Amino acid sequence: MTATTEPSTTVVTGTIRYWAAAKAEAGVAEEPYRAASLAEALAQARARHAERPAFVRLLGICSYLVDSAPVGGRDHATVELTEGGTVEVLPPFAGG
Repeated sequence: MTATTEPSTTVVTGTIRYWAAAKAEAGVAEEPYRAASLAEALAQARARHAERPAFVRLLGICSYLVDSAPVGGRDHATVELTEGGTVEVLPPFAGG
């Protein structure tokens, strides 16, 4: 039997927290997600804030932490979320 590398399709709930410019552009500090992957949670955030194009663009250049672990360059579709977990949305910071 071969091990699979397919991402999980288990939908979980958690919280997305927005920091600095992401918080300002979203108009909220945090909101819930119901998704299996980081890509799904971010797609929901984009849809929920579609009337805020600056926020939608900003999500494309942010860094992300999932349950305190940096996502880095991983494909967001492969980053599984955990029940009760937290996604931190970190926009680029000046000087950093």
